[in-house]
This record gives sequence, C-alpha cells and structure tokens, in this order.
Amino acid sequence: MAKESVKARQRKRERMVAQYAEKRAALKAAGDYAGLDKLPKNASPVRLKNRCQLSGRPRGYMRHFGMSRNMFRDMALNGMIPGVRKASW
Repeated sequence: MAKESVKARQRKRERMVAQYAEKRAALKAAGDYAGLDKLPKNASPVRLKNRCQLSGRPRGYMRHFGMSRNMFRDMALNGMIPGVRKASW
C-alpha cells in the first residue's frame, strides 16, 4: 500500500489537470507555447500516473476497473464487483 502522501500528491495532480485542461487546450490550439510554459508543471496530463484508487499501487493497474490486480482479485472473490466471478470450466 502506498503512503498517504503519495496518494494525496496524485489526487492533487488530477485536480490540477482538470482545472487547467480547458486553458491548456486553448493555448495549444493557438500555438502559444510561451503561455503553456507559464502554467504549473503539474497541470500537464503527462505527469499523471495510473494508480489504484484503493491502495495507491502503481503497478499491475487495470484501466477498466481503476484498481490494481491485487485489489481486483480480492474484491472479485468477495463478490464486490458486479458481473465478475471466478472462471471455472
């Protein structure tokens, strides 16, 4: 499980990306790269990292569910994810 400070930093970046998304798109369309340089670095979507929403784990991230493989497995086995069950044939 990731430290709370790492998860908080990620949430802060996500908020900042959302806040500046419209402004970044307008500056990019206008070709104003000097204006883009003046925006905060964390406003760039490139700086986001896919992390599990529950544990903060950066590896083994499942994009469709927004969580790591470990959390997905635990929740699936406990029946907490609708429509997902253990395969058997």
